[in-house]
Amino acid sequence: MGILLLITNLSMAQSYVAEALLFSQTIPGGSARIQGIGGAQIALGGDYSSALSNPAGLGMYNRSEFTFTPAVTGYKTNANYLGNADKDGKTIFNIPGISAVFHGAKDKNGFLGGSFGISMSRINDFQGATTLHGTNENTSIIDSYIEQATGSTTAQFDANGSQYNSTTGLAYFNYLIGSQSILNPPGSNTEYFTDVKGIPEQRMTAETKGRANQWNISYGGNYKDILFFGGGIGITSLKYSSQNIFEESFSNDPNFRNLSVSENLQIKGSGYNATIGFIVRPKKFLQVGASFTTPTIYNITDTYNASMSATWKNFDYYGDGTKKINNESANTDDVISNYNLTTPFKFSGGIAFISKFGFITGDIELVNLSQTTYSSTDQNYNFSQENSDIKSRYKATTNYRIGAEYRNKIYRLRGGYGVQGNSYQDLNLDSRITNISAGAGIRTSTFYVDLAFINRSQKKYYYQPYSLADGSGPVADIKKNTFTGMITVGFIF
Repeated sequence: MGILLLITNLSMAQSYVAEALLFSQTIPGGSARIQGIGGAQIALGGDYSSALSNPAGLGMYNRSEFTFTPAVTGYKTNANYLGNADKDGKTIFNIPGISAVFHGAKDKNGFLGGSFGISMSRINDFQGATTLHGTNENTSIIDSYIEQATGSTTAQFDANGSQYNSTTGLAYFNYLIGSQSILNPPGSNTEYFTDVKGIPEQRMTAETKGRANQWNISYGGNYKDILFFGGGIGITSLKYSSQNIFEESFSNDPNFRNLSVSENLQIKGSGYNATIGFIVRPKKFLQVGASFTTPTIYNITDTYNASMSATWKNFDYYGDGTKKINNESANTDDVISNYNLTTPFKFSGGIAFISKFGFITGDIELVNLSQTTYSSTDQNYNFSQENSDIKSRYKATTNYRIGAEYRNKIYRLRGGYGVQGNSYQDLNLDSRITNISAGAGIRTSTFYVDLAFINRSQKKYYYQPYSLADGSGPVADIKKNTFTGMITVGFIF
């Protein structure tokens, strides 16, 4: 089944419930070595990625190192809307990782020293581009504006009114909707009409940008090469932006040509968390690890604005020659909101089987997205309804990853597979994301180079550019695929 996301790109009437899922889910971060084995890393150690996932792994270092990881990622979207198929996408260069690990040897009562690590890892990616188009014989986006305006007088469009900084308000200022009280004979002053007739040709382009990065300052220690332990703090930065442009053209309407509405949202935030973990090596061939990550507490600021233009054909709006309309346009103010978001606690466990020929490792991660909560910095608003909706919509989920590495002298070959589990309680909804990866590398006593290729696919989900009061409206089914090629270069000293 697909994901039903009525709002995938956040807008003025944004779904904080959808935002909770978007910002609480994370992707496996780390080096090309770790990415090549599907992101499985909890029981491994000896890689800077441990600073993010399980700091105990830093205790396995016996030398210091510096790494740098550039990547190129391609984003593709296939959409079907009103019987038409569209493809869209883009390719970007990014830097998902950089690190420095400093090892300090010591031998006292079984304590063999440890390593201090500073790293930056990409933990979420918001890039995307989608195009939809088709002829809608049933509804227009104007129908949704009429429904949203109905029930209140035009005072709702005044500067302090509830619809002033909304797309419904912009529709009113562009004469796309009007109060029935101006008709002849006059109707209700809380009901609305439109002079636009005919069947619209609809088109939407949506682009999202942004990422979440986490800086980790962590330490891992080593006791008798049997018990490895560690902890660290994470400082997270969040940046997200979206632009949706929705257009309708009416080729057979004698009075009206087209409309275009653009919605823009920018979200910035910063947060912090802490992680502790351990790895036990009861036998040389076996390692078992676990880590616990506290909720991340974000302080978020978002800025929303919208604009709309409408092209009329010198239309006599009042029918008495007093108002001829042609090219109309209107904009909202910048609407700025500040609030806090707290993501759920996370538990991760892993196991690794190791030999001179390589290893096989697997992770399991437990996270309960229903525990995501909002709090407001504005005393006049609280998020009790949104928090209640989050609890009723989401559930605890299990993410799992498995990977393997084959070693032959200085050469490495890798492969991995991972699934980010379904977070919805509704059995008809599915948010699963699948990762398939492969990699290779060489390792010497002074440097190493690792390559990884990751294919990330999301199950088909459904998107409504607008919806009516009864839940109806045009629906697009969309599939997203992301392919990343990355390289990690490490210098050992």
